[in-house]
Amino acid sequence: MVLTQKAMAQAVTSGETKDNFFTMFLAGSLVVVVAIYLGDNVSGAIHMNPALSLAMCPLGFIPWAKLPIYSLVQLLSAFCASGASYVLYYDALQNCTNGKLTVTGPNETASIFATYPAPYLSLNNGFLDQVLGTGILIMGILAILDTQSKGVSVGLEPVAVRLLILVIELSTGAKCGFPLSPAHDLGPRLFTDVAGSGPEVFSAGNVLWWVRVVTSLVGATLGTASYQLSVALTTLRTRSLLRN
Repeated sequence: MVLTQKAMAQAVTSGETKDNFFTMFLAGSLVVVVAIYLGDNVSGAIHMNPALSLAMCPLGFIPWAKLPIYSLVQLLSAFCASGASYVLYYDALQNCTNGKLTVTGPNETASIFATYPAPYLSLNNGFLDQVLGTGILIMGILAILDTQSKGVSVGLEPVAVRLLILVIELSTGAKCGFPLSPAHDLGPRLFTDVAGSGPEVFSAGNVLWWVRVVTSLVGATLGTASYQLSVALTTLRTRSLLRN
């Protein structure tokens, strides 16, 4: 997450002369590959996003009782990662903002850490956008990991997930900034509040901060249910017919 925020910081503090919309999303998706390879032997790399952790609960991969613990740890990790990014880019942030961190305006830096909706985006459209985006993310990940279907060659799962995330970012990121992880949005938002941006980080834009948290969880639930009903059950039925 630190690397993702550094890519954002490089673009924002340079006025996008040293980075741009595409390279920010590309960096974010490439970081996922590294994170999955690092976390695979420890936890199976399914504890990097509360929405994904939630999706794993009804499938039996994670006990429901452990979901709050994993979610809290992910939130704290995102908060700490934001602190590291802030320290690493402190001089650039001060130079860009003249020492005053703002959430809106030409010198805003809050978007480095958390997501904020486009000015034209309504609450209803933002809600639908994030539910759909998270649902597609979860369905795609389940398809990649599903050993009962064609799936992906062992060891290449992180690359497939990276491509999935990149295509969702490039197709939906302009409206809400791709906040498909509650922890990765709320944790940095809490940090920027403490760091000096103030409570405006929770009220800026037409799509309230809590919508990003709720939509991710709703999307994860719907994505899991949709995959199980439309793909997993069909795959099992097809295999049963082939055996008969």
